[in-house]
Amino acid sequence: MDRTLGVGLRGLGAELWTVAPMPLPPLARSRRLRWAPHFVILCVAIGTTIGNAHQARDNYHLGPTLVTFTSAAQAVALLLALVRPVPAWWLSLTVSMLIAAEATIPVGRGAEPWPWTPPSFITHAGVTLLLALRLPARAAAGAFVVSVGVPILVQQTTGPGPYDTTVPLSVFIFGALTLIGTLLRGRREVRSRLVEQETLTAEERARRMLLEERSRIARELHDVVAHHMSVISIQAQVAPHLVEDPPEELRENLAGIRGNALEALTELRRILGVLRAEDPEDPGSAPQAPLPGLDRLDGLVDNARLAGLTVHREDTGERRTLPPGVDLSAYRIVQEALSNAIRHAPGSTVRITLAHGGPGLRVHVTNTAARAQAPPSPGAGHGLLGMRERAAMLGGDLATGPLPDGGYEVCAFLPTNGENQ
Repeated sequence: MDRTLGVGLRGLGAELWTVAPMPLPPLARSRRLRWAPHFVILCVAIGTTIGNAHQARDNYHLGPTLVTFTSAAQAVALLLALVRPVPAWWLSLTVSMLIAAEATIPVGRGAEPWPWTPPSFITHAGVTLLLALRLPARAAAGAFVVSVGVPILVQQTTGPGPYDTTVPLSVFIFGALTLIGTLLRGRREVRSRLVEQETLTAEERARRMLLEERSRIARELHDVVAHHMSVISIQAQVAPHLVEDPPEELRENLAGIRGNALEALTELRRILGVLRAEDPEDPGSAPQAPLPGLDRLDGLVDNARLAGLTVHREDTGERRTLPPGVDLSAYRIVQEALSNAIRHAPGSTVRITLAHGGPGLRVHVTNTAARAQAPPSPGAGHGLLGMRERAAMLGGDLATGPLPDGGYEVCAFLPTNGENQ
């Protein structure tokens, strides 16, 4: 307990003696309004300088040199509080108590406000608020206690003449400003942490979406590779029966091919088979439906038309059998493009163009602007991310973006020879 208290007091002392710059945080988003507090502080500094000079000269009967010094120092303290609130607070308190200690109030003139003069009271109140906006709550509370305790001590040790004490008013005003500044600082910190948390959450969501989409692609790739490895194994087993009296070397080579294929298939299923299930401990939940391809694209088009879209499909070039990965990725890209059009551009016209060429397949999907109000989207999906991942996996490329008429365009190139053209 004593150790914790000692650490807290040392921390409080360090905070009330720091001279590090602490610029005033922006209180508004507008660039013009951001300078409004600085302009207000400047006007108050000018007004309190004039008021302090009048109070110190005419009511407290200070000398010209001391009047000039204290008036200028109070203004400097208020302006300095915009950048370095702790030195400004000490300067304001010291100068105010110097004025109080050197004041002389004649008996016949009536009572004067003391030990805080009205201008110095206003100046120190502004410095106190600016201090509470930048320092932790315990430091602001410590500054409040000192701002109240030192005038009480001065009041008990000196007596300039008949006066009206300003200590009770300072307790109320300085306490209220300290509380307001502390609450505003806490609110700003909470908002800052919320913004930081939202940023981290968005990054984590994007990372999770990327991993989910890659997992989905890996499951489908597993099915494609497993199918081909199974075909290789079967062909290696059947090949010796297609040749009359095959040499022993051929039998051994084909047996080796079959053994390697079966071993690779086993390892592939062992490593990637778990990705087929949402629950890795429940392999029985793995889906066994065949993977879709462009031969099932007409079903997608029919579903999109039922959802209110006008869909036109066009195939150019010589159609040929595509590698399973390209066939599956092209289907998924068109599927995601149609889903985005249904979600974000209801009632639009969609044009799907599949250009078959020597180096690969080019998929081009465009949609016009929405003809009806799009319903609120539940959040970011995997569409564009999945398209990019699929194109990159095959060595292709993807380009997406809005069109001048308010529509959207998706263009992907999927090479069939494994190279990016």
